[in-house]
Amino acid sequence: MLADAGVTEQQWRVLRVLKEDGPQEPTHIADRACLLLPSLTRILQKLEAKDLIRRRAHADDKRRQIVDITAKGEKIIQDNMQVTLHLAEDIKTKLGPDRHEALLDLLNELNNLKT
Repeated sequence: MLADAGVTEQQWRVLRVLKEDGPQEPTHIADRACLLLPSLTRILQKLEAKDLIRRRAHADDKRRQIVDITAKGEKIIQDNMQVTLHLAEDIKTKLGPDRHEALLDLLNELNNLKT
């Protein structure tokens, strides 16, 4: 699905974070998308080159930047959301509710270990 959309899994996560949380600073995106900041920097460059995101200076501090998803980026999310929801539901069905919930708990625990 992602190959057909022309984005990598990491790029997809960044677009999803921006779609769900709105414009934000790169450090917040990295945290929410579970990416290291140096990796995110490269991902943002590629997304900007594809016109899927835009970056602008922070209104209060020009040294900081705000990243936002473009209409083209939102279209990729919109066009592929049903497929991702179907895939997630398929995983949940195959695992069963208890194992699925345990998996989510373990992933959240793992995510919290990095902080």
